[in-house]
Amino acid sequence: MHRVIISGIGVEIPEPSITNEELVDSFNAWVEMENVRRQASGETLLQKSDSAFIVHASGVQTRHVIEREGILDPTRMAPRIPARPDDALSLEAEFGIGSARKALDHAGVEPSDIDLVICSASHHQRPYPAIAIEMQQAMGTKGAGFDMGLGCSSAAAALHIAVNLVRAGAHRRVLVTTPEIITGHLNFRDRQTHFIFGDASVSMVVEGLAQGDKRPGRFEVLDTRTWTQMSNNIRTNLGYYTRTAQDDPYMINLEGNLIKQVGNKVFKEVTVAGHQFIVEFLAEHGLTPQAIRRFWLHQANARMNAMILKLSFGHEVGHDRAPMVLERLGNTAGAGAVVALAENHADMNAGDYGLLCAFGAGYSIGGALLRML
Repeated sequence: MHRVIISGIGVEIPEPSITNEELVDSFNAWVEMENVRRQASGETLLQKSDSAFIVHASGVQTRHVIEREGILDPTRMAPRIPARPDDALSLEAEFGIGSARKALDHAGVEPSDIDLVICSASHHQRPYPAIAIEMQQAMGTKGAGFDMGLGCSSAAAALHIAVNLVRAGAHRRVLVTTPEIITGHLNFRDRQTHFIFGDASVSMVVEGLAQGDKRPGRFEVLDTRTWTQMSNNIRTNLGYYTRTAQDDPYMINLEGNLIKQVGNKVFKEVTVAGHQFIVEFLAEHGLTPQAIRRFWLHQANARMNAMILKLSFGHEVGHDRAPMVLERLGNTAGAGAVVALAENHADMNAGDYGLLCAFGAGYSIGGALLRML
């Protein structure tokens, strides 16, 4: 059994951003046009959105996106991402490589030192060839690569696999990458979800710790854990059989197949499950939440994270103990907790414990107990 560390972390945030006010203006312009049609046909009229509702519901103020103009066009309301030829690097691979190169630099290793690439994200650009294999070829890593996903727990789940493969000796050094271009799958005409998500890419280098190697400033991964329980309260039905349900299989109807969620149920059920997961996981190592210097939780909802921590600690916990990046980035799915980790660990001391924990559709939860070297 080998000791395992996260030796490198990389984050890539797209430059374009969208404020709540810009998003609301676009959404409300579309609602006005749609309500004219609905009124004429006798359908129920749609409700407009507003920035105060968005902040109250999620805590999000702004989000970064791969492409903003298409999203803000009330006649389109989806990013404009041109198709690329098969022999060109795909957008997802390009986005993943952006954070991967930063993680490799942070770890002080070359692409040829990597012998496995795991590309784990909530939504992949295509089923095959695997995005991880494309990244492998473009970067010059060795060994193999494969794709996987577990909703917003994707990065944590891939870390779980990578750590245990290295610990077992199956691989020497693994690159975990989570390029989340979630705006490509978001229904910007759905008042309940149009404001939630943003795009981000994160990567981690996972490797064994050689005997006598101190690696100060890096995290040893003491343990990882995953948990799942079936729920339809966060769901997308868009997939490779979607066209077979259409009268004309060559004209895909996206209505009802994009991301949808029952927000109030998700809030209640994930809050309870997240609190229980954290307390039980730590207890297995003889630890309480009070012993953890920093929590890097999934960046989905500010109120939900606050409630999970209050249940765990018995009192409210501030930004220093559980930093949030949600306000300026939105929910970046599997990437969010890793962004919080990357931006909020330099002040930790050797021996300090940290807990990376993400909650996703499924339901799914992934956690990693870390200790600063």
